[in-house]
Amino acid sequence: MRTSSYGSLTSLTQLTQQHVNISSNNDNGHQNNHHELHRHLSLFDLVCVGVGATVGSGVFVLVGLIAKTQAGPAVSLSWLIAGVAACASGLCYAELGGRFPSVGSSYVYAKETMGECAAMIAGACLTLEYTGSASAVARSWGDKVVAYVQTWEDEDAGEDDNSWYRLLICVLDPGLGINPCAFLISLGAVLLLLDGVKESKNVTNVFSTLKFLLVFFMATMSLVLANRENMSPFVPSQFGASGIIRGATSSFFGYIGFDEICCLSGEAINPSRDIPRAIIITLLLVTSLYCAVSVGLAGMVPYQDISETSGFPEGFRYRGYYWAAEITAIGELIVLPLVVLVTIMAQPRLNYTMAVDGVLPAVLSKVDEEGNLKAGTKIAGVIMIAIATLIPFSYLDDLISSGILIAFTITDMSVILVRQTSPLDNPYLLERMLVVFLVVSLLSGFLLRSWLSLDTTGEGVRFMTLLSCASTLFVGNRIRKDCPSKRSLMGELYDHEPDEGLFLTPFVPILPLCGCFVNLYLISQLEPIGLAAISGYVGLAIGAHFYNLHQRK
Repeated sequence: MRTSSYGSLTSLTQLTQQHVNISSNNDNGHQNNHHELHRHLSLFDLVCVGVGATVGSGVFVLVGLIAKTQAGPAVSLSWLIAGVAACASGLCYAELGGRFPSVGSSYVYAKETMGECAAMIAGACLTLEYTGSASAVARSWGDKVVAYVQTWEDEDAGEDDNSWYRLLICVLDPGLGINPCAFLISLGAVLLLLDGVKESKNVTNVFSTLKFLLVFFMATMSLVLANRENMSPFVPSQFGASGIIRGATSSFFGYIGFDEICCLSGEAINPSRDIPRAIIITLLLVTSLYCAVSVGLAGMVPYQDISETSGFPEGFRYRGYYWAAEITAIGELIVLPLVVLVTIMAQPRLNYTMAVDGVLPAVLSKVDEEGNLKAGTKIAGVIMIAIATLIPFSYLDDLISSGILIAFTITDMSVILVRQTSPLDNPYLLERMLVVFLVVSLLSGFLLRSWLSLDTTGEGVRFMTLLSCASTLFVGNRIRKDCPSKRSLMGELYDHEPDEGLFLTPFVPILPLCGCFVNLYLISQLEPIGLAAISGYVGLAIGAHFYNLHQRK
């Protein structure tokens, strides 16, 4: 180690030491557990998890919905813009997943860079993503099964001949908000996870491959059937450029799921190498698939005639290819449950890390001899099954979306805090500037929403929007100029690069700041009841943190 006149730079070594400590914990196991999570996931396994968790309703529902109501044939541009925006946060996850190779994703990153309170918020938001999303997808799958069975009704048959059909519908859709199909698929996913990590990994790999082949078939078949006339005008006048942007806002949620790769870092064979690669490969694959199917669907069917709920099956029927419609409809019912399995798989791992830290009960940190978290899986599974069976998806949507976006924002900020620091003569400047940036970004989002949603916008709203956006740019530029890189300062302390061998997010702090802005803009687009729900939920997380601190004393 070199001597340096910057005595206060010693504190800058803390994150490097924390990285060493985390790696050591993964090698030696936690002291309060007899067993540790086994490292058994290869790069292929991680990519399958990423694709399995990400590709879902985005392909099967959102592509058609956005094409018909927001962007027309230019729907592919919406998905491309959203893919680029998702990469801003995705590259941040790629760096931190390799830098902190332990289970827990954003919870771990927040704990190491911002402290326990931020970590509690991140853990609560990740729970919305894992348990909440798994419940919502299970619920959606149950609704799709009912809708598919309803196509079996024979309107020409007599009342007695249709009695079996009415009985089946009564069983599948008994009313009162109860969804038996969601119960069955949730239960099946939990039982498979309880059977062991290796078995669930094999199922994930098989079904992820099937899902990729199904979407590839949809893209190829629709592109073959594409008609150039359906692509003109490419940007319909009633939608315009603002419609493409609104479509990109909706499309962004189709990319959510890749971050679950990071929650499995503690089980990756070579996390520092494979986690960044898996995230980047997943984002490239998913973006390519989304753009291909968007072009195919918009070319196959005039955008005015695209179904908002079942774009591809109805699109193939529109062109007379009923066999392709059946393959797509049945294929969706077969592969969509994979999202439930992969998403709930991450929740016991998050609970494990939080339990090791003393935030959750110790029972959630129990690992059996084969590296399975059976106690944690049972508890998370029961909660997911109850939510999926009893709570309609419409009550979960905005709360889950906002929670995921907050977790993304925390991760983006964590990269900045890992890589940048306050100047020596102005301590905590970076932290203060980040808080200001988040506030003005959220304000800009609300003002941009007002501007874009109104046919005629007053001069006052336009001025406030431009002023807020300019303030956002000013604060971001000040972070870039006034807050130096830790990497350059640490060169004074080490004879080697402290980040040697790690994937590094490019264009820091600009790229993470762009990710924060996109996430907060999307949060500002949610309905008021959703904003109130996430505010109350975060408030409960903060309250739980202080209660936990009190219990420790």
